[in-house]
Amino acid sequence: MSQRTRAGLLALCLLAVLWATAAFVPLPYVTYYPGPTVDILAEDDGQEIVRVSGHDAFYDDGELRMTTVYVSTPQEDVSLPELLRAYLDPDAAVWPRSSIYAPEETDESSDRQSEAAMVSSQDTAVAAALTQLGEEVEPLVEVLDVTPGLPADGKLEVRDVLLRVGGTPVTDAQDVVDAVDAASPGEPIAFVVRRGDEEVEVDVTPEDVDGDLRIGITPGMGFDFPFEVSVDIADNIGGPSAGLMMSLAIYDTLTPGSLTGGADIAGTGTITPAGKVGPIGGIQQKIAAARDAGAELFLVPADNCDGIGGVDPGDMRLAKATTMDGAVKTLDDWVADPDADLPSCEETAS
Repeated sequence: MSQRTRAGLLALCLLAVLWATAAFVPLPYVTYYPGPTVDILAEDDGQEIVRVSGHDAFYDDGELRMTTVYVSTPQEDVSLPELLRAYLDPDAAVWPRSSIYAPEETDESSDRQSEAAMVSSQDTAVAAALTQLGEEVEPLVEVLDVTPGLPADGKLEVRDVLLRVGGTPVTDAQDVVDAVDAASPGEPIAFVVRRGDEEVEVDVTPEDVDGDLRIGITPGMGFDFPFEVSVDIADNIGGPSAGLMMSLAIYDTLTPGSLTGGADIAGTGTITPAGKVGPIGGIQQKIAAARDAGAELFLVPADNCDGIGGVDPGDMRLAKATTMDGAVKTLDDWVADPDADLPSCEETAS
């Protein structure tokens, strides 16, 4: 064997080792893939997903699908082969981890943020639907999340309405933060909350966590509704991006007739209590998920229109959504005539 041959074989061996090592080295990226869709007008375990008490409910044919994305978690190792697979998949996406997650974010903290965002989104969707129907909704402050192991665990509960903290009426979430910050270490704070139909008073003693006093709750906006409406979404789905579709499903359930005309409609977008639709992440993956689920129409948040270039919707039609009121009109027009002129992202681009 010549010296040149030996050198070539050695180089090949080193290259193989290099590639094998690179294949298992975690890289600072996040992958996005289309996730499952959920028909909010459907039943789950024999129970309607949208549940109403104190008002007539109308359960009609048709589907209103929220869409989801599979996203690699903050602590998940993403290897080079996985990145290449996502890069070559026309329905997937790759993003730098730093653009999606904070440096200190963990799988647990990400899950908790996502769960709290879903609680807030569900309540805001109810508010948007009732506002669309002309009902009065009063804002209030509620518990969106309770961190296990911190002082509020076992004392306060998710969706407790925060009435008073330390004797001071609660008008916004900052009142709770200020009361905890002003407490002395080891000094209990009296919380008065409304839990169901009862007022409950509990004492919670803040704990020093990394130099900050904390009790372990996330306070946020809630609402006092004239009757009870809930949306029962699986615990493994979180975030605020189903707001628009939940509000449409609630509106459809509270009004006679089918908003969908019996068709399969999907979409995405955050929602405000006043009905303004906001942007979300993973728009291309959500369109692909709806297309694969057989949806006929997809509602795209107006602020996501710039991000749908190159996505293949198949036979599914895309319509722009700016407000809930506009989305309801779009569905009415489309049900009456599937070829009707609808708000489109092409209009935004022009």
